[in-house]
Amino acid sequence: MKRSFLLWYVLLVQAYYGAWYSVGGSLHCEYSNSVILHRPHSVSITEFGAVGDGVTLNTKAFQNALFYLNSFSDKGGAKLFVPAGQWLTGSFDLISHLTLWLDKGATILGSTISENWPVVDPLPSYGRGRELPGRRHRSLIYGQNLTDVVITGENGTIDGQGSVWWDWFRNGELNYTRPHLVELINTTGLIISNLTFLNSPFWNIHPVYCRDVVVKNLTILAPLDSPNTDGVDPDSSTDVCIEDCYIVTGDDLVSIKSGWDEYGISYARPSSKIKINRLTGQTTSSSGIAIGSEMSGGVSDIYIKDLNLLNSNTGIRIKTSPGRGGYVRNVHVSNLKFHNVQKAIRFTGKYGEHPDENFDPKALPAIEKITFENVSGEEIGVAGLLEGIEGDEFKNICFLNVTLTVKKNSKKSPWKCSHVRGYSQWVSPEITCDSFEESIFPEHSSDCFGLSENNLEKSSGLSRSPWLLSW
Repeated sequence: MKRSFLLWYVLLVQAYYGAWYSVGGSLHCEYSNSVILHRPHSVSITEFGAVGDGVTLNTKAFQNALFYLNSFSDKGGAKLFVPAGQWLTGSFDLISHLTLWLDKGATILGSTISENWPVVDPLPSYGRGRELPGRRHRSLIYGQNLTDVVITGENGTIDGQGSVWWDWFRNGELNYTRPHLVELINTTGLIISNLTFLNSPFWNIHPVYCRDVVVKNLTILAPLDSPNTDGVDPDSSTDVCIEDCYIVTGDDLVSIKSGWDEYGISYARPSSKIKINRLTGQTTSSSGIAIGSEMSGGVSDIYIKDLNLLNSNTGIRIKTSPGRGGYVRNVHVSNLKFHNVQKAIRFTGKYGEHPDENFDPKALPAIEKITFENVSGEEIGVAGLLEGIEGDEFKNICFLNVTLTVKKNSKKSPWKCSHVRGYSQWVSPEITCDSFEESIFPEHSSDCFGLSENNLEKSSGLSRSPWLLSW
């Protein structure tokens, strides 16, 4: 039985993530809907006494249903069906080989009573809660050390009812860090798709120490002034795809992380091989896509493509600080479209925010080989605000084929640079910083990560670039 189940699981993983197992380790987001839909065992949450009236607390029903379905984890897995209705619940744990299915009209509502969100230990790569020292509230949908987990449906909704948490945060009434909507820890084979996320108390989706993650076809919404309601935050995770999402929140739409200062350095779990594709959204306080500021375990091999951002604060931002250590390298950003964005591209080398006084201020981050290619924008406030760290220059930062129309009434220089060095070509307005050379081809093309085939051919007719094989 165990041997046959192992064979079934290998085939399942290949069906989910077949593109990731192809020659050369190519990273794609394709997965099989037929595998998601088919679980040999299925139950409805109503079979365990759940009432979808928006008032009855159904935490026990979810817990009992998942306890029962766990007996099928070695028999092909199971599906927990959530029908139309308002299903109020506190935090509950997922299991391996599970599909949590929210049908059309189904809403899982997070309880507004903090006691229904248990308190757990901080993550080892953070050393404490992100907002407050000590422990933190557990996410509404939670799991750790799992394999093959799917959260999907017919555009059902997960609503954290976060306004009460935002008020507690603003009034200084929290005893522990606020909870996420979904957090999976040390999980392999995670799919979150075809859902709407609303009003998270804190970050919406937080895969941490995970591998083989697909986040696809989501709508994530929170008020523009809601505090720290990040959309998707892959953290110390590898082989992650985020595609075809619409996100409007009070913080970064996507933020790539890997641990905080000395705790992240010690835990040494990087984020790598992350693809973000076809994202649309708005944030008036933060960034479309951020890397950091918690990046002490390292971040590398990041591909961002087809981001559409409007009426927002910042397009792309890299955040770090002395004391972080770690690195951000091999990042390729392309096909960006901005409209009415205050700062198109921003590097912040002195972000601050440390977990405690034990960080090492001499632990400096290495920021290198970051390429921006095929970027356009209208009604831009500042094209680039690029601030590195004195004595720790950010290097091999490349801009190619960038056209940003800066607002005519702006009195600021379109580009401001300090402790950042790199190359630019076909950029308007021109980067006037002395630390940027005005050409990439042919001498410096190898210094710029992931230049596209079209621009290589346009410049010098060079042969096919191997990085394209990863798309």
